[in-house]
Amino acid sequence: MATADFGKAVRRWRDRVSPEASGLPTGGGQRRAAGLRREELAMLAGISVDYVTRLEQGRASNPSAQVVEALARALRLSGDERTHLFRLAGLAPPGPDTVPTYITPSVQRLLDRLSGTPVAVYDATWTLLVANPPYAALMGDPSGWRGNQRNGVWRNFLGPPGRVRLTRQSRRALEAAVVADLRVAAGRYPADQRLRRLVAELRASSDRFAELWDSGAVGHHEAARKTIDHPHVGALTLDCDVLTVEGSDLRIMIYTAEPGTREADRLALLTVLGTQTLVG
Repeated sequence: MATADFGKAVRRWRDRVSPEASGLPTGGGQRRAAGLRREELAMLAGISVDYVTRLEQGRASNPSAQVVEALARALRLSGDERTHLFRLAGLAPPGPDTVPTYITPSVQRLLDRLSGTPVAVYDATWTLLVANPPYAALMGDPSGWRGNQRNGVWRNFLGPPGRVRLTRQSRRALEAAVVADLRVAAGRYPADQRLRRLVAELRASSDRFAELWDSGAVGHHEAARKTIDHPHVGALTLDCDVLTVEGSDLRIMIYTAEPGTREADRLALLTVLGTQTLVG
């Protein structure tokens, strides 16, 4: 159970994070909040404003590990601060037998420097941890996704169609690659309960996943050129590179276009437009 100090810590750390550092527009005029507003923290952490309020006021005393991790990420806590926040929540900090989801300050600085490039960070199970605005504009806004909706493997087998153009052959190759990659993660983190539940749901709900999982194949989902069908700017064929962070198994996915091409122009337009809906 969280102590009263949990809410005080969240409020104290919220006050020190500027909206600019979090990639948020400051707008104009006077800001009453010294750092992030509650609604800004809620948006960054993927939880409701009411829940942030209740946590800060000590009226919500049982935050889940996922909520604490999301708050630590949004508040840009150091490793020691993150551990402290877990303990204030009455939870044991995640150990080496669980899939790492902590975005280190160095990775966060990398994301800050790539603010004009579509970038997303996934954990070893291909669960989306954070996506910057250009990534959301390119691939669709993930801010409303919850639970397994944020997992790339789940979305490939059980979710709605995405924007990446796939032939029957390329889809089957992608399915095989992501299942083989997930099996590697399951072998590395056998005690991770969230990963176990994900695999169990996929096996129960998708015959194709079950077939691939039972084959025992292991491997890695690697970079590729992808064609994205965007509803407003049309098709873009982009380079998709995946960088793995040593020691944490985080995957940084980056989309880029060759300079001077039509794709580069369309990508630049998307970055300006963001996720707004265009009206003819």
